[in-house]
Amino acid sequence: MITEIILPKLGQTMEEGTIVEWIKREGDAVRRDEILFTVETDKAVMEVEATADGFLRKILVPVGQTVPVLAAVALLTPTANEDISSYHAAQAHTEEGMAVPPVQRPGVLPPEATGRLIASPRARKAAREKGIDLSLVAGTGPGGRIVEHDVLTSAAAQAPALPAASPRATPLAAKAAQALGVDLAAVPPTGVSGRIVKADVEAAVRPTPPFPAGLPAAEIQPSSIPVAGLRRIIAERMATSHQAAARVTLVTEADATALVDAREQLKAAVEAEWGFAPGYNDLLAIIVTRALLEFPYINARLSADAQTIERLPQVNLGIAVDTERGLLVPVIRDAGRKGLRALGAEFRTLVERARTGKSLPDDLTGGTFTITNLGMYDIDAFTPIINLPEAAILGAGRIQARPAVYGGQIVARQMWTLSLSFDHRLVDGAPAARFLQRIKRLVENPYLLLG
Repeated sequence: MITEIILPKLGQTMEEGTIVEWIKREGDAVRRDEILFTVETDKAVMEVEATADGFLRKILVPVGQTVPVLAAVALLTPTANEDISSYHAAQAHTEEGMAVPPVQRPGVLPPEATGRLIASPRARKAAREKGIDLSLVAGTGPGGRIVEHDVLTSAAAQAPALPAASPRATPLAAKAAQALGVDLAAVPPTGVSGRIVKADVEAAVRPTPPFPAGLPAAEIQPSSIPVAGLRRIIAERMATSHQAAARVTLVTEADATALVDAREQLKAAVEAEWGFAPGYNDLLAIIVTRALLEFPYINARLSADAQTIERLPQVNLGIAVDTERGLLVPVIRDAGRKGLRALGAEFRTLVERARTGKSLPDDLTGGTFTITNLGMYDIDAFTPIINLPEAAILGAGRIQARPAVYGGQIVARQMWTLSLSFDHRLVDGAPAARFLQRIKRLVENPYLLLG
């Protein structure tokens, strides 16, 4: 009996995944719950386990290919050499040139029974792009309808197998190497488990100095990298936010001198005990959480039908993190119930998982407000894009000593520029300004957090 290994839905928002690595090879014995392969989703790289005992008879989806959830990616059989020709019968032909009837699943009628070829629009588009003859594809949808994953599975089965000695690289790195004409075998890896990441490929082609001596700038050839995977997800969500939200940005400058002093005192007092030094992201998270509890109209979202403003009972605080895969937003759940130590420890755990591609499905969902900090890149102020369906997002620039009037004198003070982007459909300007004003006051007077 042939058992299909499908790409499972590993999170509520997961729609597709890219095969990163096959842990088992064709012909290997497999036990239930053993790791079969790893897959990259829009959030993380995850391990997928076998659902039954048997032998990995056929890999249908090679490394680097993206398929939708529930697509068949491999075949498992009771014996190592079991005949699986019937599985691809729609693509096989007898010597007389007649197609062998496709394998049927319970309740599925072959397309021939209806007298016409039934395929979804997405399946037809995929077939055109990959040069697949739909008449040779077995449909697995209702009534034998050919769906997109049937076409992708067929294309994968016809694709040549990758050499066993191919360098291990992430899908993003592989695409970048193809676009830039880089031989992966010559790229030193720096990723997890010796895997080549995108930054390694870019470093391999980065000239030093910027333009090789004697080479005119006109001869430098442009490169292109596909908008795919996480980059595509980010592009779609940012475009949707920009087009859908009635965004307004308020900017204020806070005197963070007292906060800087408090952070230095905390660092000296608790770093050894806590195992980490509290950072400005931790302190800002505590401040923002306090303000959100005091101004619940900001801790809100617009319903899916855009007819209701939902004020949320708990603060799930997202903090944007730059990773090799792109921008991710780990979420600290119920931040209002956590002190500085607990919040800081959880944040560091979430960031570690995000940067190593091991985020859990719930790590990156369910946020009610987001903080994004570009101060470490010497940015003073910027206009952050709202992480829909949230009502607002706070952008933090760098803390820098600048001339300021203090006590009637012009002195150097540690100034911090904060930018609040909010959706005017949910919040008016004056209430949003009061919220930002409260954050500024807490930054300037951190002792108020003790009250």
